[in-house]
Amino acid sequence: MHSTKSSSPGAKYRSAFLVLAIVLFTGLISGPASARADDIVLRWNEISARTATTTTPFNQARVAAIVQLAVFEAVNAITGEYEPYLNPPTQPAPGASIEAAVTTAAHKVMTTYFPAAAPGINGLNANRDADLGAIPDGPAKTAGIAVGMSAADAMIALRATDGSSPLTVIIPSSTEPGDYRLTTGCAAAMFYNWQRVTPFGIPNASSFLLDPPPLRGSNRYAKDYAEVMAVGSSTSTVRSADRAEVVRLYAATSPSFALSMATRQMAAQKGTSVSENARALALINMSISDSLVASFYNKYQYNRWRPETGIRNGDADGNDKTAGDTGFATFIATPCFPAYPSNHASGTGGGLEAMRRLFGAAGHDITIANTNIPVPGSVPPAVITLTRHYTQLKQIGDDVDDARVYGGIHWRSDQVAGNDLGRAIATQVVQNNLRPVHP
Repeated sequence: MHSTKSSSPGAKYRSAFLVLAIVLFTGLISGPASARADDIVLRWNEISARTATTTTPFNQARVAAIVQLAVFEAVNAITGEYEPYLNPPTQPAPGASIEAAVTTAAHKVMTTYFPAAAPGINGLNANRDADLGAIPDGPAKTAGIAVGMSAADAMIALRATDGSSPLTVIIPSSTEPGDYRLTTGCAAAMFYNWQRVTPFGIPNASSFLLDPPPLRGSNRYAKDYAEVMAVGSSTSTVRSADRAEVVRLYAATSPSFALSMATRQMAAQKGTSVSENARALALINMSISDSLVASFYNKYQYNRWRPETGIRNGDADGNDKTAGDTGFATFIATPCFPAYPSNHASGTGGGLEAMRRLFGAAGHDITIANTNIPVPGSVPPAVITLTRHYTQLKQIGDDVDDARVYGGIHWRSDQVAGNDLGRAIATQVVQNNLRPVHP
């Protein structure tokens, strides 16, 4: 069960960064075999995930958790297979139409947060009308619509003051070696408030404080430094074409979008039930969102500099093994907040651990795809499609880790820490939420 908490930081964030995030995350596709035609939960997950790509990856994760919990609560009110999330729980509705409940719950949440996506031939309203129109009129349909609306309204109310808005920034002032400084294109350190966003499935983010990053004078730091300097530079001659593609794919594909896509494929292949899928997608997206909140908590606790800053100031970092390069430029743009741990590793690590617990670690057939990868320097601007195929969940995590290091924006230890953080959080989320009801 869950109760409402609130946080209320102030000030505005820099709008240019949001514009960049919207550009990066628009135009993604659902991927092959993403949903069985007879599974309304998978269908609306696909619609919702695609719709949410117009916001930042952190809000994508938050909204994904909200919509999937609303869907779960609606389905569970009908089936009663798991402990409810809401307190008080959605009123039981045995015999109600699951299809009507899921459609209504997902549509209500998504139109609340993305009203501009409601109209149009392929908009949220058209999808709702098509799905509800396929259900025979009668008491089951009416009850399903009612339970879906009730679950959605309750989840929206629960998250109304969760600390996600307004977005806030800080201006770093330290010039000490190792401390975060603004990187190219950044006017402030962004998403400062995200560390205080109310978690979905853990009590608080502060319980997940990581060990500090490697000391600047250590051999581990020197090893991380040498790696990113070699493979993460804009002019690197040792970064393979394969790793460059991985960088570009995961620069434009958020953890919640990629792993929801993977979950739909695994669920379709394994033939899991509608109720199982509603629970799985809720737990996975809760784990991703909570891992990102805890990642920001750690980022602003440790305030670690990014490779761009560290390598440009390598001669003054106190490590004899790190020769500085004042002209070092990264392969992709560095996000505007501290390095440790990696957000992408944290969110992906959390989602993958939940997926492992629910579907197993290997024996899968997963394709992650993005149709909107910009072609560097193209005039007029052009895009291509990039895809990666996986049979093991660990392979996804490995690609995400390489993507951030080969992109030049993270030290390898940022990735390791993010994975550790995500796994710890997902373990608690899965163990303590939406548990099966035993007779």
